[in-house]
Amino acid sequence: MEGRARTVSRTKRGKGRVRRSGRKPRAPLTRELIAALPKTDLHVHLDGSLRLETLIELAGERGVKLPSRSPEGLRKLVFKRAYRNLPEYLKGFEYTVACLRDAEALERAAFELAEDSRAENVHYLELRFAPQLHVSEGFSLQDVVKAVCRGLSRAEKRFNQRADVRDGKVLPFRAGVIVCAMRFFNRHFSPHYEAYYQAMPTAGQERIASLASLELARVAVAAAEEGLPVVGFDLAGQERGFPADAHREAYQCVHDHFLGKTVHAGEDYGPESIFKAITVCHADRIGHGTWLFSQRRIQDRSIEDRRAYVDKLVRYVAERRITLEVCLTSNQQTLPEFREDLSKHPFRKMRRARLSTTICTDNRLVSNTTVTDEVWKAVKTFEIRAGELEHLLLYGFKRSFWPGPYREKRAYVRRVIDEIHQRMAAAAEEPASPL
Repeated sequence: MEGRARTVSRTKRGKGRVRRSGRKPRAPLTRELIAALPKTDLHVHLDGSLRLETLIELAGERGVKLPSRSPEGLRKLVFKRAYRNLPEYLKGFEYTVACLRDAEALERAAFELAEDSRAENVHYLELRFAPQLHVSEGFSLQDVVKAVCRGLSRAEKRFNQRADVRDGKVLPFRAGVIVCAMRFFNRHFSPHYEAYYQAMPTAGQERIASLASLELARVAVAAAEEGLPVVGFDLAGQERGFPADAHREAYQCVHDHFLGKTVHAGEDYGPESIFKAITVCHADRIGHGTWLFSQRRIQDRSIEDRRAYVDKLVRYVAERRITLEVCLTSNQQTLPEFREDLSKHPFRKMRRARLSTTICTDNRLVSNTTVTDEVWKAVKTFEIRAGELEHLLLYGFKRSFWPGPYREKRAYVRRVIDEIHQRMAAAAEEPASPL
């Protein structure tokens, strides 16, 4: 084995057996250790990750009627442990989005999400949201994006001013924004979408969606060129019946201007959706990708050899290091197949296929989770060992849409590697204390 000393000992039968010497002891993986390790969250929705207390406060101030005025009541009625399907899972966003239609609310929500993430040692965050849902009278699309960027920038500045960060003892906190176009919407989703329908009364849904996503792509490009931390573009919402083709022009726009590209695909549809994300949208990463391996979910009748199609697609994803943003808890909530037995989740197949994967929260509020919870769930369910965990955490940093020069990103990843090694080594020398 390269980089490791080996000695050969003989068994009584005289056969050679390799024994490694000098191997460092492995840290016992505990939730406590995972909480302390540097992490990322590359797939987390702002409007799905409010603090419950903040949601209740904003609703009261802005006249938004909630099914309950207590955190316990909202957990029971809206933000549940399990949902029947993806549309029911998305129902809670009606309340959160309604409370996030002014600069103060959006800036506060972004700041608090960054604060909550950093509190569990998420050192790099990519917050995503659909700006067109948050537009209101006198509050433009550009205003929405700037408000969220201000919240993140304020969180970065506050944390990175700490003495231990300035002295290089603690990793600085970094964050970027991913703006989301919507696969499906109607005139009731927001005043911004209503304006589209009023201006184009005879246009079909696909044409309106195409123009809306192109508009958003241009706003994202302009914001990035202005120096705001907009790092990527996403396509979210219901896949079934709303393919990525309508958003081809928008993705070409952000592709031409070197923004990162991710697409929700393979969450509510089969492998074809992932193929479209890669070929039509130039996706660098895939949001979820849950059904990448599912031959039975292929709907395109022109695909005769389903096994070959899936094998080729998996190989393509693997060779090009197209990273899958895996969200275990939200998959459990919306996909009955995994609700009682998470070991059936294809994350195991993803690992066997040596795919680039990163563990994400999706929605901290709606899924009642944290990055630490998600990683710990993966470790327990799929028997992940220390070395594999290190690679899993590093993929999040390496495949991020870093808001800065590549040399800066490399230097930061090097510091992350050193931090992981130091914490792993310290944990290996201490008695295990699993939580």
